Amino acid sequence: MNDFATLLSPTEIRFERLLPGPIETVWAFLTDSNKRGEWFASGPMELKVGGKVELFFKHSDLSPHNAAPPQKFEKMDTEGHRAELRITEIVAPRRLAFTWDDGSEVVFDLAPRGDKVLLTLTHCRIPRREDMVGTAGGWHCHLAILVDKAHGRMPPAFWDVFRKYDGEYDRRIPQF
Repeated sequence: MNDFATLLSPTEIRFERLLPGPIETVWAFLTDSNKRGEWFASGPMELKVGGKVELFFKHSDLSPHNAAPPQKFEKMDTEGHRAELRITEIVAPRRLAFTWDDGSEVVFDLAPRGDKVLLTLTHCRIPRREDMVGTAGGWHCHLAILVDKAHGRMPPAFWDVFRKYDGEYDRRIPQF
């Protein structure tokens, strides 16, 4: 399984990660504010179509290890960042989709694979290549933290993971 995003179209990317099961555990990492806050962003989520999702991002809180953010993300990491989204589809515990503030949509699909769960994340309708590069890099880092958390490992500092992959998607995603 490739760790890097697969480019499906000029506006769509997909990631796959194999995580320890059962499926309900992985579902909790997507829908429970505390569990989601361990790898992505905390906040309430109304688990129904049209339900409001309030995310609060504080990347430096995703690990007890510390690393300073790059200068362009300093303010966002110091103050945190809020996003308000809407659920577009929910089929517990197999599918969760919600809008993003730029009009794009994120879809999480979960499928049992023996005692493991295949998580497929598809982010579609990404408006511009520059957004695609940032979105792919961000998901890559968050999913790396999720893999560690799901396996009971202490993840490195988010910004160390970010620095490892920063620029990689700019090289991988062609100009359109």
